[in-house]
Amino acid sequence: MLQKLETELKIRGFSEQTIKSYTFHNTKFLEFIKKEPENVQAEDIKQFMAHLISDKGYKPSSVSLAMSSLRFLYDEMMEKGLFSKIKMPKMEKKLPVVLTKDEMKRMIESITNPKHKLLVKMLYSSGLRVSECVNLKVDDLDLKERFGTVRSGKGKKDRNIIISESIINDMKNHLEKKTIKTFIFEVKGNPMSVRQAQKIVSNAASKAGIRKRVFCHALRSSFATHLLEAGTDIRIIQELLGHANLATTQRYTAVSREQLRKVRSPLDDM
Repeated sequence: MLQKLETELKIRGFSEQTIKSYTFHNTKFLEFIKKEPENVQAEDIKQFMAHLISDKGYKPSSVSLAMSSLRFLYDEMMEKGLFSKIKMPKMEKKLPVVLTKDEMKRMIESITNPKHKLLVKMLYSSGLRVSECVNLKVDDLDLKERFGTVRSGKGKKDRNIIISESIINDMKNHLEKKTIKTFIFEVKGNPMSVRQAQKIVSNAASKAGIRKRVFCHALRSSFATHLLEAGTDIRIIQELLGHANLATTQRYTAVSREQLRKVRSPLDDM
């Protein structure tokens, strides 16, 4: 059944990471309940959920991913309808981590490796997901027009991205030094790993003395928030980020400090 799950996920065009994750959680579930998939009941899934929360200490977002993995197999593929009897734990509603422009500047200035510095600039200036950035190819850039194209991004959709005028020369110098001109951020002929990119970003934040928990996604959040503060239409930001739902983009209105500063407290009018 797990082989059938993997095949179905591939047919439907799920990403390699999603296939790996769904297969992992379904494997762990079957190891936990010690039953064949045909014999699984809603109570088994509830017990597994309780195990993840109480014994494993999973956060709501991680529990939700595990349950999505099980729902795909048992409700979508096997049509057992088990999740109609299961209540999911409430999701945490955390604000995205957003850096100030000064913090971004300090981060960039703390990096001495030119390729690493270009990576951080690209993540912030174009609002790319880290997986999109490391898989970006040389042919996907049009430096003259200052545009780029993300091929088969989240949801298997292509989208246009902007390229900052301030990184054009850095990008040209970087590409001129490359012997293999396939991926922009290459390591021995392969795209840089997401893990390595995350490490570059977190190390830069640490060197810059930033105490926030900074991962690559914080640069994407900062891109969106800073555009919003500059007056860019939220629907344009939605397109640049590749969000299918405007509500996802609107999360950044909650963290825009510039907009909050414009609000006058009623106490100040007394």
